Amino acid sequence: MNAAPPSVATPAAPLRQRGQHEVFCGLTSIIWLHRKMQDAFFLIVGSRTCAHLMQSAAGVMIFSEPRFATAIIDERDLAGMADMNDELDGVVARLLERRPDIRLLVLVGSCPSEVIKLDLARAAERLNGLHMPDRRVMSYSGSGIETTFTQGEDNFLAALVGSCEREAPDAPASLVVAGCIADIAEEQFLRIFEALGIANVSFLPPRRSGATPAIGPNTRFLLAQPYLTAAASALEARGAARIAAPFPLGEEGTTEWLRAAADAFGVEARKFDAITAAGRERARKAVSRHRERFQGKRVFLFPDSQLEPSLARFMSRELGAQIVEIGTPFLNRQIAASEIDLLPKGIRWSEGQDVDRQIDRCREAAPDLIICGMGLANPFEAEGRTTKWSIEFVFSPIHGYEQAGDLGELLTRPFARRDVLTVEV
Repeated sequence: MNAAPPSVATPAAPLRQRGQHEVFCGLTSIIWLHRKMQDAFFLIVGSRTCAHLMQSAAGVMIFSEPRFATAIIDERDLAGMADMNDELDGVVARLLERRPDIRLLVLVGSCPSEVIKLDLARAAERLNGLHMPDRRVMSYSGSGIETTFTQGEDNFLAALVGSCEREAPDAPASLVVAGCIADIAEEQFLRIFEALGIANVSFLPPRRSGATPAIGPNTRFLLAQPYLTAAASALEARGAARIAAPFPLGEEGTTEWLRAAADAFGVEARKFDAITAAGRERARKAVSRHRERFQGKRVFLFPDSQLEPSLARFMSRELGAQIVEIGTPFLNRQIAASEIDLLPKGIRWSEGQDVDRQIDRCREAAPDLIICGMGLANPFEAEGRTTKWSIEFVFSPIHGYEQAGDLGELLTRPFARRDVLTVEV
């Protein structure tokens, strides 16, 4: 294992395992991305399996018309009987004719398209030449090969940064909040930033594709999600500077996240405390209703979403839980440093996964709650264990002061469910 720089916090004796692992496909990030960007359309270039996965994962109602679809690679394409680029051009033309509201078309690579080396970046460039300026076309990889599902959003945002305009040399200082969060949380944060006197605030991704911010050396950015390694690198490559902070989950995380932005923009501490006091109090009160039920509970986190360090910090410091193991698919020690610093020393960490060995460790520890992917939850429930799907934390509004109580409720819900279950022998 490479040693971390002295300035970066490092978990004590982390396990790094590279065995069989259980993850969700990166294509599933489209489920929340297509809801966020209201004039974008995500066209997956993949197989029928990709289409079935997305339909099942999204639970799309029969009367709805979602802003994603799959251009299916079939046997004719694989056998070389058809030119796949011509086929893709035809699908795109029909799609844009049917959906004139599309302003940004996103070609999403999948395992099948990457295995057969279909160059979607070049296809996007070609299609841009056909459909600009009314429509813009871009591409990114949502493949599930050796990745976890939140990396789909990371790859998309990195590609989106590449399409942003460059900041003018004399542009005023600006703040970009990177990471897909619920609209309600975005509006709450924007009100707080305005009250603090922080101007020129943009969110990435924006709700409309035309609202992407200009990025350059006068840009500072806050990550709203801990899994945005590629997006952070893309922003820094443009000259933007990252504001290091914990992530805005719970009262403490939200306060320290906002404080980091306030410090970066020279907001006085007295002003910051006055503006955030009411929100902090509401958040503490909302979380306290769940602390009694969660206090002392032992929690085991399997690697799935890369939210695990932030969730563990919230459970440990605000709900009083005992963390048995924090598993995460990948650990960016610089991005996670502020979270690691807040966690109790001596917690067992694991990066990557050997799922059979991790299941054995979990069974031996016999925790009160297991946070894991859906593929592991049902077998654990069949053994009489209490679980929580980690994907729910990505789908649910959990960021900020007003959602702190909702995050606590999500974590205590498995215990409430267990209390009402009647098991017949």
